[in-house]
Amino acid sequence: MSKYHWSPTMSPVMSHRRIDGHRKTRLRGMTLIEIMIVVAIIGILLAVVVPPLFGSEQDAKQTLQKTALRSVANGLEMYRLNNNHYPSTNQGLEALVSQPSGFPEPKNWRPVLRPSQLVDVWGNEYVYISDGPGFDLMSLGADGQEGGEGYDADITYAEL
Repeated sequence: MSKYHWSPTMSPVMSHRRIDGHRKTRLRGMTLIEIMIVVAIIGILLAVVVPPLFGSEQDAKQTLQKTALRSVANGLEMYRLNNNHYPSTNQGLEALVSQPSGFPEPKNWRPVLRPSQLVDVWGNEYVYISDGPGFDLMSLGADGQEGGEGYDADITYAEL
């Protein structure tokens, strides 16, 4: 029997298939020089593309932080609507996640945020101060310290 098998039900493309299902193919690997050229091209591309991305990441984090600050402020407004007052400075933002104790006592407390929302995008706690009828809310920026410039600058809700 020949090493090729053909039947009338097979398409012409399949007519020269070997019985054992294997075809002889010639595999060709890459030479060392070709690999070095590819690595060099990838290195050049990374040197050109990556530096601008790091600046974009910090810009994106600042934009995301402004949105997160608005979300926390919205949570404070929800708390106020439910309880007729903002949490005190002593009760802090934790009052948006778990029922606070102390004065002023919430009459109709409900959680309005998730615990993960109580820290900024850099993992630092927000600065929250409430004088009764209003509040101040601030992220201390990338460095987590008051003041700073550029990406380290404070972001306040009042300035949004």
